Amino acid sequence: MSFFATLVEQLAALLRPLFHTSATAAAIVVFTVLVRLAIHPLSRAAARGQRARARLAPQVAALRTKYRNDPERLQRAVLELHGRENVSPLAGCLPSLLQLPAFLLMYHLFAGGGVGGTLLAAPLAGNWLSAIGQGGVFGPAGLVYVALFLIVAAVATFMYVRGKRQFAASGATPEGVPAGVTRVLPLLSFGTLVTVAVVPLAAALYVTVSAAWTAAERALLTA
Repeated sequence: MSFFATLVEQLAALLRPLFHTSATAAAIVVFTVLVRLAIHPLSRAAARGQRARARLAPQVAALRTKYRNDPERLQRAVLELHGRENVSPLAGCLPSLLQLPAFLLMYHLFAGGGVGGTLLAAPLAGNWLSAIGQGGVFGPAGLVYVALFLIVAAVATFMYVRGKRQFAASGATPEGVPAGVTRVLPLLSFGTLVTVAVVPLAAALYVTVSAAWTAAERALLTA
């Protein structure tokens, strides 16, 4: 944790001439970009896997018809198909899983008061409820959260629409996943709004920048 705090503080010191009191917030943005750049190769691999699964969707649908009365045989056949095509069903989860330690570090660092700083009028160690208590929803600190909510809502809407189109285009439900779940999955991106509201602003900023990066990355890699 001390190494992480030192890294954030050093980045903030470098950025202070440009961002002044918001230098620590700018350091978090830079840190988030560095994390996403580090896992970008995995994101590219996940995008290739997604395209491969879309390509295999007709074959998976044929297997589902062939073994509709034998779920165990169907599962084995789908796994064998993925194995022959070198397609991993877990590849798309790796970028998200690898971001979790960085998010937890950010949360604990600022929740524990290890590092101070503000984003405009909002303290990085505070959350949305504390911002409302200071000046209301549209007070100086509250407006910072309004901006984050608008960004996250726009990103979530983009991901929702894109996810529905991808499920519709594939014409098949991922094996072992109920059809109802696939209808709900695109809505999970809106859960980021709750995260932004309850975690320290530093972690909310990390989540917001990462979500925007994810949307742009997927748009470019799956175009």
